[in-house]
Amino acid sequence: MHPDFPIQNLPFGIFSIADSRPRIGIAIGDYILDAMACADLLKLSTKWHDVVCAALQSATLNVLFATPAEARKDLRRAIFRLLSDPKMQQKAGLHLVAAEQCKMHLPLAVRDFTDFYAGIYHAETVGALLRPENPLLPNYKYVPVGYHGRASSVRVSDAEIVRPQGQIRMPNSEAPFVAPCAKLDYEVELGFWIAGSNELGTPIPVGEAHNYIAGVCLLNDWSARDIQAWEYQPLGPFLAKNFATTVSPWVVTAEALEPFRRSQPTRPAGDPVPLPYLSNAHDQRSGAFDLQIEVAIITEAMRREGAAPYRLGSTHTSNLYWTVAQMIAHHTVNGCNLGAGDLIGTGTISGPDNNARGSLMELSSGGKHPFVLPNGEKRTFLEDGDEIVLTGWAERDGLRRIGLGQCRGKITPSRMTP
Repeated sequence: MHPDFPIQNLPFGIFSIADSRPRIGIAIGDYILDAMACADLLKLSTKWHDVVCAALQSATLNVLFATPAEARKDLRRAIFRLLSDPKMQQKAGLHLVAAEQCKMHLPLAVRDFTDFYAGIYHAETVGALLRPENPLLPNYKYVPVGYHGRASSVRVSDAEIVRPQGQIRMPNSEAPFVAPCAKLDYEVELGFWIAGSNELGTPIPVGEAHNYIAGVCLLNDWSARDIQAWEYQPLGPFLAKNFATTVSPWVVTAEALEPFRRSQPTRPAGDPVPLPYLSNAHDQRSGAFDLQIEVAIITEAMRREGAAPYRLGSTHTSNLYWTVAQMIAHHTVNGCNLGAGDLIGTGTISGPDNNARGSLMELSSGGKHPFVLPNGEKRTFLEDGDEIVLTGWAERDGLRRIGLGQCRGKITPSRMTP
């Protein structure tokens, strides 16, 4: 078994113990280092000492991620030196808390949330279900398509997901009705937390966009497919998406992922060349990541039986059609201002076959083909009591594998008034 949080990782998060105030922590093995409590042990540079120590007083990572990138890197280097120095391990140990004793919180106060649609296999598969004659709309290979989600309903892993309700129209009916969602789905995504900010009216060039990536998390953009089918034209997702989005609690930093960067896959022959504001040779050489993400399910029956989670699929971030830098460049080309605490989702990351699907919409062909779990249960979409678990990691020969942790969410019944 590979630990998620070796010393090569050192992700940032927000934790608390019992009724204590939430504070910044760093995951190391099965423990959390209390960053504020050990601040006096950190050998920070004179230039960034006061800035970093002030940021460590905060109950979110927003202040830290608003500091210059060099300040954050200086903190990470200081933590690495502290934890790897045999002479300091006893003192550092006084500020380590067993992770199982801690409660995790949202790592940042979410300033805004934008979800893209950059997983081309998902776009093609779902598009084929809705528009068999034209799965991909004409703009897909020109525009990093996205929509603005709801920041207020972003929740950290393990928060319950209440089954949403809304207007639903059956295929052969003329009028809709209001009911709890019957086609509740998950979406396997990667989330990116923004660092720094750009001034309103000033775009971020694609060649500089990587400087605005603080780190990544796992993201599940829960979706009510039956509500979505009725409401999405002409303006796109609304109630089908804004009831809940779940993220993993740890922000795996861009610095930790630097050894796992890779080239963006070459576009198929005949695809259009990205417009100049989306084109950058360095981004194409090293703007993608080697990240694997798995999705598993635990049903109520499986829980009673003590069964292990059942893997539904495994996908890779190389299945994204656009790099994160391209998403950021497009997000700001009109002058939109981003800031620390902004969350960007990649959109559902699926692969080309059923073993790599990132949603039940794809696995069940829109609900037409139920799949069978090992205990004999059948599913097309999620039922009350079902829990979805995302796990992710970065791995490459010659390097220590680092994990992204888990992103979990359990479905609870609708609270619709009879």
